[in-house]
Amino acid sequence: MNDFNEIQEAPMSVKDWVITLIVTALPMIGFIMLFVWGFGGNASTNKANWAKAALLLYAIGIVLAIAFYGTILGFVLASGNY
Repeated sequence: MNDFNEIQEAPMSVKDWVITLIVTALPMIGFIMLFVWGFGGNASTNKANWAKAALLLYAIGIVLAIAFYGTILGFVLASGNY
């Protein structure tokens, strides 16, 4: 009997992962597909967890980029040489 009555699912194949990575490499479609796979409910557990982790990393990257460029902008404006 499985823990917590979880249903065992087959792991994703290499072909599935290659297709997934190619789709996520497309500019806007890939970003939208991360939301679909992460929160849509039809994707495998592996793909859904990976999509959620990718979205979390994107969010962290955006926050760090805003902080970095905000700091640079603050230094430039504070120097008075703009």
